[in-house]
Amino acid sequence: MEKNYLHPVINFLAMSSVLSIQHISKSYGSVRALNDISFEVPKGSVFGILGPNGSGKTTLLGIVMDILRANGGTFLWNGQPGSSNEMRKQIGTLLETPNFYHYLSGEKNLKIAAAIKEKGYDDIPKVLEKVNLSQRKDSKFSTYSLGMKQRLAIASTLLGNPDILVFDEPTNGLDPAGIAEIRELIRQLNREGKTIIMASHILDEVEKVCTHVAIIQKGDLKTVGSVHDVLNASAAGTENMVATAEIELAAEYLPALEEALRQMPGIVHVYTNEKTVTVEAEDTITTAAINKYCFEKGIVLSQLMLKKKSLETRFLEITGGKSDR
Repeated sequence: MEKNYLHPVINFLAMSSVLSIQHISKSYGSVRALNDISFEVPKGSVFGILGPNGSGKTTLLGIVMDILRANGGTFLWNGQPGSSNEMRKQIGTLLETPNFYHYLSGEKNLKIAAAIKEKGYDDIPKVLEKVNLSQRKDSKFSTYSLGMKQRLAIASTLLGNPDILVFDEPTNGLDPAGIAEIRELIRQLNREGKTIIMASHILDEVEKVCTHVAIIQKGDLKTVGSVHDVLNASAAGTENMVATAEIELAAEYLPALEEALRQMPGIVHVYTNEKTVTVEAEDTITTAAINKYCFEKGIVLSQLMLKKKSLETRFLEITGGKSDR
C-alpha cells in the first residue's frame, strides 16, 4: 500500500482507532495554525505528535479536547463525537500544569482534583502508588521535585481509571532524572493497556517511548505512521515512503567507492565526508551484498557498518530543521 506524506490514508494493520481526525483546520485571523490534518490513533499505542515550537501541536490537542473550535473538519473518540461530555470524562488530560496548592500535601491536592472532576476518593491510593508517590503523599507539594510534581499531575489524570491519556509536553522543563521518571511511567501505563497521546518537541523522548508518530510543521501534516516506518522512510521523494537503511563505508580511495556506490541498484542516496561514504539503501540491500558488489568493482572496504537512523535525523530531513516561530 502506498503511503503518501502529504495526504496520508493510514490503515494501522486493522487496529481499531481510539481517535480519528479528519481534515481539521484552524486559523487565527490570517494565520493558518492547522491545515487539513487527518490521521488515526491506534488503540493501545503511544502516539507522539511531534513538531517544532509553534507547529500547531497544542492547538490540535486543544481542538480534540473540545477546548478550541476548529474552522473545519471533524474528530471522533472511539467512534463518538468529541464534543460528548460523557466521552471526555473517559479521557485523562494534562494540557497545562494543574493549579496544585503548594501548602497542601500531594494526597489532599488529589482530593481537590477528584472533587472537581466529580470522581470518588477511592482511586487516590492506587494512583499515588502507580506514580510512585505513596511514601510522599503527606508531604507538601512545595517540597516535591519537578519530576514529582509532574508525576502528581499525571496521577490526577488517572483518577477514574481512564483508558485514554492526553499529555502536552509531559517532560517539558524537567531535568534528565525527571525526564527518565516520566518516560518510564508512560511506558508502564501503556503496558497496562492505556492509549497515550503526547505532543512533544523532544525528539529523543518520542523515539524512546512512542510506537507511532505524526510530524507537523507550520500546521501541515508532514508524515504519520509507526515510528519504525517513519525512521526507515526514504528522504527522497516524499510522495512515497520507501523503507531504507543507512550504511557507512570506507576504502583507501573514497572517490572510486563513491562512484561505484552511485551506480549500484537499490542505493537511494550517497553522502561523503573526508573519511567515509554513507549510503541510504533500500532495506532489501544487505551489507553482504554491498561488500560483494564493491569487491567485484575492485574496491576493498576497510569499513562497512549498518547505522540506525534516529528520529532526529528523519525530523530534520522532513522539516528542514527550522522552528515554526
